[in-house]
Amino acid sequence: MGLFKWLYPGMRLKRWIFLCSFGVILCSMGFVLAITETQKTSGSLIVLLGVGVVTVSIRKIIKSVVTVLLPQRENELVNIMYQKRYLERGPRIVAIGGGSGLAVLLHGLKEVTSNITAVVTVADDGGSSGRLRSQFNIPPPGDIRNCLVALADAEPLMSDLFQFRFKESGEFEGHSFGNLFILAMSKVTGDFEKAIKESSKILAIRGRVVPSTLKRVTLLAHHRDGTQTEGETNISQAISRIERIYLKPEGCAATDDALEAIQNADAVIIGPGSLYTSILPNLLIEDLSTALANSRAPKIYLCNVMTQPHETDGLTAFDHVNAIVEHTRPDVLSHVIVNTGEIPQNILKKYARLQAHPVTADAAKLKNLGYTVIDANIVHCADTVRHNSRRVSKIIMDIISASKKKSLDERKRKRAVYAKSR
Repeated sequence: MGLFKWLYPGMRLKRWIFLCSFGVILCSMGFVLAITETQKTSGSLIVLLGVGVVTVSIRKIIKSVVTVLLPQRENELVNIMYQKRYLERGPRIVAIGGGSGLAVLLHGLKEVTSNITAVVTVADDGGSSGRLRSQFNIPPPGDIRNCLVALADAEPLMSDLFQFRFKESGEFEGHSFGNLFILAMSKVTGDFEKAIKESSKILAIRGRVVPSTLKRVTLLAHHRDGTQTEGETNISQAISRIERIYLKPEGCAATDDALEAIQNADAVIIGPGSLYTSILPNLLIEDLSTALANSRAPKIYLCNVMTQPHETDGLTAFDHVNAIVEHTRPDVLSHVIVNTGEIPQNILKKYARLQAHPVTADAAKLKNLGYTVIDANIVHCADTVRHNSRRVSKIIMDIISASKKKSLDERKRKRAVYAKSR
């Protein structure tokens, strides 16, 4: 019965289906006449007419369907199809982190591939996310929401809706609509991971977003002066230099989706973002860092452009990498991208008032650790200093291409050695 619904009144398809059928009949008649000795010319003309009728009718059928499925976007159909097919062939990239830094990176990556998995920290305990986490016992949705919006291919209004934050005093004050939506979806579906997947469909994201763990984790920092600080918000505000950071409880398991994504990745990008409160909480999950160490894909640390007040005061690029290595193991990284672009003086003065300064790109010390270092101008300066996501994406694609070429050459060499030994 479903097949006959195409012929129901009001579908705006019947006339074009019949016209297409008429065009096919014309083509058939034209071919018959064209093979006769006396009617070749008229037969060829009828074939051309039939082809024209079929072309017009098929175009109208497609437009009738598209105007229903993609209202107000039917003129973009070719671009949408080309973009989707092109991006489906892109490399499998895993991006690990949290906060605004990861969202900036995802904006650039989604222009080169749709095979993206964002592995997001769930250690946030401040703001709207912290309140929802405490009140409803769910992982904090804020960083996940930012990544969903960054990867969204939906109408801009939908993205704006997810980022909308209530400012009026009351129960909703400070909450973002996206956080409340994910909370509601988790209650409807009964599962936080499923809530993220369903939210991803609504925003039509390019890729997927997964939490690094589903455990309710708390960050614990040990400082050089012997003090301890508990909670992501408190740690980011503590003045004393961080010496070591821990997850509480210990032994948290990574999500299966995160481990599978790392195992199948063509490249893994770590950062940018707050070193101790956005990046390391993911890497402190033992089976996640083990999966990273075992991966043969390029494992790229995208170093921050600016230091973060209290958290990374005075740290160079080498210090950032050294902190990651000391908390995990050396083979969780293979490449490091550092910025060598200049930042305008007026913006530097603005950041200096906040006690933030450019991260020194001490590439030579990083190379001595055995890492491949890419130093480039990857900074974008407007009101704030951010990574230039397009330049970063280009560098990452170049690294992936070089890695694939190296793997291919290695396989060829092994085959040659094997053939020679026979």
